[in-house]
Amino acid sequence: MNTAQGIFQVGRWYNPDSGTEILHQDIIKRCALSNVVLVGEQHDRSSHHRLQLHIAAGILSHRSDVVMGFEMFPKRSNPVLEDWVSGKLDEAEFLEKVNWDKVWGFAPELYMPLFRFCREFRIRMIGLNCPRALVTKVGKLGWKAVDVSERDGLTPAKPATFEYRKALFGLGPGIGPMATASGPDDPKLDRFVNAQQVWDRSFACRIAEELDQQHPPLVIGIIGSGHLRYKHGTPFQLDDLGCTETMVLLPDDKGDLVSPGIADAIFRLDPPPEHEVKATEKYIEKVRNREKSKKDTTGLSEKAR
Repeated sequence: MNTAQGIFQVGRWYNPDSGTEILHQDIIKRCALSNVVLVGEQHDRSSHHRLQLHIAAGILSHRSDVVMGFEMFPKRSNPVLEDWVSGKLDEAEFLEKVNWDKVWGFAPELYMPLFRFCREFRIRMIGLNCPRALVTKVGKLGWKAVDVSERDGLTPAKPATFEYRKALFGLGPGIGPMATASGPDDPKLDRFVNAQQVWDRSFACRIAEELDQQHPPLVIGIIGSGHLRYKHGTPFQLDDLGCTETMVLLPDDKGDLVSPGIADAIFRLDPPPEHEVKATEKYIEKVRNREKSKKDTTGLSEKAR
């Protein structure tokens, strides 16, 4: 059976608009001609991180001026990231100094191959995130209530489209405001959307800062897929900041992401191992139980995205 019949083979890239296959080397060449390449992930999927490493290595074979930005780290971690890349820290020191268990918390072995890759090739690493307190405050009070000194250098997010609100509302029942909101345009969803957009804008602002120079590098962003799908989140904010040459690549280990407009390309992966599936289910249930117990919430934590 072929792609026209809806069967997408593992180990292949696909154009989500047409369903046609794209050669790996062609994807890498296109990436190398872009200013920004955003590569999605489900945070606890090891295969997603291996794919990110393959993509980064491929791009590096065409471009030497590569910077890698990571959702996992806030901007304040940049001095530690610099020390790691330069070889001043061993792995244990690195994870301790970036406060890994608090700023991210997923198993470090999922990400260490990417971090070692940057170190071995002396690729500059930057943090794309912002303080969680800022996300919480914006979610509760709105952007205008936050003093300029507390904004961590960010500019206000371009308001979310209805389609983005619809996507966020569809994350699932029982999680945060989705448990009580009647639909995507329900004001009860505003705080959750506002909080989500702080992350979107933070990632975009950090990337835009890197591009604001006479000879800008190519920035590879390692970011959760929820911020990238259909280019509603971070790509939407990048476009608002004038960064228009952006590619979005997404991993697909379920065979359900080949949908028009979802990304520039989709890579089909094997289904995840059973232990990863069970760990994800357990984590989602934990998040839902925590959110149900709260009387006041702005939405999912960083780890649940």
